[in-house]
Amino acid sequence: MGSKPVPGPQGHPLFGNIQAMAANPAEFLLRTTNDFPDIAHFRLLHIHYYLVSKPEYIQDVLVGQHDKFRKSRRDIAILSKFLGKGILVTDGAYHKRQRKMVQPAFHTSRIQAYASTMVDYTNRLLDAWEDGSVQPINEAMQQVTMEIVAKSLFDADVAGQAAVVGHAVESLQQIAGMDFRVQNVIPDWLPLDRNRQRRAASDTLDRVIREVINERRKTNEDKGDLLSMLLSSEDEQGVRMTDQEVRDEAVTLFAAGHETTSNALTWTWYLLSQNPDVAARLHEEVDMALGDRNATLADLPNLKYTAMIIKESLRLYPPAWVLNARDAAADVLIDGYVIPEGSSVFVSPYAVQRSPHYFDDPLMFNPERFSPENEKLIPRYAYFPFGGGPRVCIGNSFAMMEAQLILATIAQRFSLSLMPDQAVEIDPLVTMGPKHGLRMRVKVRQTIVAHQP
Repeated sequence: MGSKPVPGPQGHPLFGNIQAMAANPAEFLLRTTNDFPDIAHFRLLHIHYYLVSKPEYIQDVLVGQHDKFRKSRRDIAILSKFLGKGILVTDGAYHKRQRKMVQPAFHTSRIQAYASTMVDYTNRLLDAWEDGSVQPINEAMQQVTMEIVAKSLFDADVAGQAAVVGHAVESLQQIAGMDFRVQNVIPDWLPLDRNRQRRAASDTLDRVIREVINERRKTNEDKGDLLSMLLSSEDEQGVRMTDQEVRDEAVTLFAAGHETTSNALTWTWYLLSQNPDVAARLHEEVDMALGDRNATLADLPNLKYTAMIIKESLRLYPPAWVLNARDAAADVLIDGYVIPEGSSVFVSPYAVQRSPHYFDDPLMFNPERFSPENEKLIPRYAYFPFGGGPRVCIGNSFAMMEAQLILATIAQRFSLSLMPDQAVEIDPLVTMGPKHGLRMRVKVRQTIVAHQP
């Protein structure tokens, strides 16, 4: 019996769907998912792609048959230019070894130790805000998440070298985003501006991070940060990471750990500004749980609605809006459909999480979807902002804790409203942020002191 034909959008006889994909990749994947909710085939020039959108099929790709897929060679070529051989861009036995060695850095007890850092750095940011001032919220969220990741990763204060690292990483991510818009990988030797900028940013990154590693190797001191864990971690043979391996994992964690959370928080503030009833309920919860004292790790169970808001924001605007493409290493059979060897597979949280097949009124911002009783009803892999399977985001608990504490701390002290002339449009690069930034007016709140039991 033959395989089932895979449907898909009409494309140009020569170029396939490259024009629609280049114009707005997120919109193209969303439209394709709506038209073909299970699986779709499309072509970009000579490369054949399969967009997998049915939750059971997604689970098959990410979990059940994950070993039949490898990271897209094109994605690796683009991302490894600054991430080296970090866990985001490697495959097979090497990836497994590295992930095992990075994992202890994200042990619950380790990441919980950063709760006070997250709150302290957020308060430091807010101390500079004046009542009634207009703040570029996307930049503010980038700044605070960068400071937090620098402190928790390198025990470094952003006043020093960490700011340099942050700007270098930002520059490299933007260049990678431009690279993804071009179908063929741009050779390093071409005398292009972006290649020059990439080299300069990479050199800066290497210099600063290697200095930190060298210093730390000399003292061999456990500073309680993620870098100490990376340096002391051993594989099953008792072998530690080389300086190059530590550098690659540190850059990967820095890049992945600050851009994604800052985008998630930026979109959350935008959604709250459009839904004043939700914002009012957030303020109420924060006032009751915290009053006028700083949030702590122990408060998280009392900030349930805050967590629901973040989860719903991640549904509508997942920073990792499309997971890195996977190439089929052999013919893969999924429910009678064949994904041929050599073709590439896309899985898009953005497209699936906005599908009317799995969410009623999918474009409505409704944190109640994530109440304990409702969350259980969401099909597995209809919601997966952190990916899934063996490659699930290694820092997902860290990110959720950070987003919850930052959101609660800001909501405790300020209310935010969108500037009336602010254009809001997605910018689907490596991660999904707002194309024109997000300027908001901030107003000091009179905090209600929580009732003491």
